[in-house]
Amino acid sequence: MKRHIGFGGIGMFLTVLFLAAAVPAAVAAEKSDAGPKPERLLVLAPEYPGIVSAPGKEVSMDLNLINRGRTDELVDLKVTQVPPGWKAKIKTYRFTVTGAHVPADDKRSLTFEAVPDKETGPGDYPFVVEAVTRDGRFRLTQKIVVTLQGDQEKDKDTGVKLTTSYPVIRGPSDATFEFSVEVDSRLDKEAVFDLFGQGPKGWEVNFKPSYETKFISSLRLKANQSQSIAVQVKPAPNSPAGEYPIAVRVASGDAKAEANLTVVLTGTYEIEAGTTSGLLSLEARPGKAANVSFYVKNTGSAPNSNIRFMTFKPENWKVEFKPEKIDVIEPGALKQVEMIVTPYEEALVGDYSVAVKIDGEKTSRNLEFRVSVKASAAWAWVGIAVIVAVIAGLLFLFRKLGRR
Repeated sequence: MKRHIGFGGIGMFLTVLFLAAAVPAAVAAEKSDAGPKPERLLVLAPEYPGIVSAPGKEVSMDLNLINRGRTDELVDLKVTQVPPGWKAKIKTYRFTVTGAHVPADDKRSLTFEAVPDKETGPGDYPFVVEAVTRDGRFRLTQKIVVTLQGDQEKDKDTGVKLTTSYPVIRGPSDATFEFSVEVDSRLDKEAVFDLFGQGPKGWEVNFKPSYETKFISSLRLKANQSQSIAVQVKPAPNSPAGEYPIAVRVASGDAKAEANLTVVLTGTYEIEAGTTSGLLSLEARPGKAANVSFYVKNTGSAPNSNIRFMTFKPENWKVEFKPEKIDVIEPGALKQVEMIVTPYEEALVGDYSVAVKIDGEKTSRNLEFRVSVKASAAWAWVGIAVIVAVIAGLLFLFRKLGRR
């Protein structure tokens, strides 16, 4: 029996050793399958190497530089082949780009943009984009073919383009919103573009140069020049929460373009608190409950939820609220709250401070109550009894001495 148990223990021990050796081996095999990243590896990938469009329409697509190596790369970029009758460039939403920095194991997304002349007709138009590392180690080329089909039609936006990377901005109703918009002139001559903005009634829409404070109503651009401007939007006072469209338009003669922006108001979070009389004081007696009522009003434009009450009170005092919390107050609504204060049984006569913090959603209010602790009623009766006894004693003495 003992020998059988011994062999079983040895077998279990060998099994554990086998599993302990097998697990690291499996992990190592998995890592070896993945393989280490190369020191340098760069990929140039257009979003759509082939695209079909209509005559007179611009072509725009993402151009991705992907660094799959372990070394940061500086890459020079250019469009080396542009068909006659076209203009092409590599850009971000603001700048024309001739080079890019691509961190290791990361990518850089740019935009390839090609614009045909008005006279450019249907056909296949090949473009070649080239990316070269600064040390010349990698020279990557990609061919993009644009096929124009259909009848040439006049584009309402021919001559100018409006673009923005962030067409939707959200925030509180009392905030001022600022959009960055790029005005890209496609004209072959210098032109002055008038700026127009329209929002909801009572809203202010103004234009200004980026990073400047002055407002402008027009913009002068040279031939084929682009410039970023800021569109500043100020909501009307007390605007309720919701989505609001903002229309932006630029025009210079027949060259016109429009952009639709959106402001999402989350509302303002404000509360007001106090008593109907304006007095923040009450009287209490040691160990006896005293109450006072105050109101909480939502003066913001968004519902205020989960309103709670916190107190800062003298030691051994008790403060309660009815209700203990307010689930929600709609804009303009008012709720009544009863505060019950019980001073410590051994509290001395005098004035004490009880502070209340009304903690709402993204806002709060503080109230400070003065609690005047008076002597217990029992002691008042004792005092009266003493006075009565003294008076009675004096009368008795006067009568007794008066007889003598």
